[in-house]
Formats: sequence, C-alpha cells, structure tokens
Amino acid sequence: MKNKFLFVHIFSLFAFSALISSHDLESAIESKERSIQNMARDEYRNPYETLSFFEIKPDMNVVELSPGAGWYTEILANFIHKPGKLIAAHFDKDSQRAYFKRSRTNFEKKVNENSLFKNVEIVDLSSNLSKPNTIDAVLTFRNLHNWLGPQMDLIFSNSYRALKPGGIFGVVEHRAKEGTSIEDMKKSGYVTEAHAIEIAEKHGFVLFAKSEINANLKDTKDHPKGVWTLPPNLRLGDKNKAMYLSIGESDRMTLLFKKI
Repeated sequence: MKNKFLFVHIFSLFAFSALISSHDLESAIESKERSIQNMARDEYRNPYETLSFFEIKPDMNVVELSPGAGWYTEILANFIHKPGKLIAAHFDKDSQRAYFKRSRTNFEKKVNENSLFKNVEIVDLSSNLSKPNTIDAVLTFRNLHNWLGPQMDLIFSNSYRALKPGGIFGVVEHRAKEGTSIEDMKKSGYVTEAHAIEIAEKHGFVLFAKSEINANLKDTKDHPKGVWTLPPNLRLGDKNKAMYLSIGESDRMTLLFKKI
C-alpha cells in the first residue's frame, strides 16, 4: 500500500502506524461483508491509507458526517468496536427535500437489515452530533461542496463542540484550483483547499497535516458537468466515457485538523 504523506505541522505523525491495528483495518477493508461495487472504488479512495492518516483506532468514538449510501460506513462499522462507537450524521429525518428523505430512508434500511451495522447510531446532520467533548474523531468524505455557506459553519461548529480536546477532524474533498470562486465551487463540486482550511480554522481547528494520498494529477477540474462528469457518476453517460474512466475519480485534498 502506498504512503505519500505531506506533513505541515511542527508535530510529527511518524508514529501513526502504531496508533492503529493494521490487521484489523485491512480485514475490515477486505471483508466479504462489503459490496463488490464499493470495493471497486478502493483504488481511488484509498481507505487504508486515509483512515491510517486520520489516526482512526477501533476503540474510538467516531462521527461520520453525511455518509450517503454508506461507502465508508461499511468499513468503519466493521472496524470500530466497543468501547468505541460509530455515529452516522445523515440528512435530517424531518427534511422536506425528496432526495434527502429518500437517502436517509435507504440508509436506515441498510443499517437496520444488516448486522454489520448493529452498533451504528444515526443522528441528524444539523444536530449537535453528540454531547460536548465526547467524540474522538469526526470524518467527512467528499461533502464540503454540498455545505458551502452557513451550513458548513454549523456543521464545523457542532463538530468542534462534540470533539474531545485533541480530537481529530478529518476532511477529504474534491480539490478546486486555488482562486476558484465560491459560486464556481458550488457549480463544479470542487472546493479550494484554502477555503476548507479557512472555515475550519474559523471554528477553532488547527491544521495538523496534509496528505496527497487521494490526489489525482490526471484531473483537470474543468469538466462540462463538474466533478460529476468523472466516475462513479459519469454524468455525460457514454459521451467520452472511456476518457473519463481513464482519468478516474477526482483529485482530492486530505486534511487532518485537531481540536487543541
């Protein structure tokens, strides 16, 4: 497995591999309980390297923000064990938006019908997530572009409040070219690293480290349907499909913040 880390803080992460049980994490990633379709995305999403970089351990209390259909939840639910706990902060249960309601319902069905998720707690994304100072790590994967504006402030603020001192805030997001406007971020689905860092620091987080493990130099970030042009969405259908498949999934920032 590849290791290409860029450290940006005075503190070192040299010992991160000692902080996590590689055997357990590898087993969770390679588990037959994961769907074949989800496992096919591993080469682009690098779950072993990403969760190792975020220092996730099996006895942690972890919040996954906006888990969608549960791509990372499948891995985390298999990896996090008591006394640890996994909380999935999904779309609000009383949302009036049809897509949000459908996504939340489908996620709840998946959790309720599969024993793999028996220890997963579901809360509303707009909630306080947990009691103050009770969470070891809050993680978000490819969601910031959906929250640009006041919602991002709310979620970052609630995440900071829920985390213990020293707690981890891990961010993976489609990375825009620096200088991209907020409006273009919303349209394209790509967010600048500078904006992500600015909002996190605004709410008290300290940037601890960056990693290029989810980078993709093939991604030019100027696609006709934004990030959704690329796999797995392939918004243009068969048009130039082979080209977009050859690019792969988006170029992504991977940022590790801490509550100091």
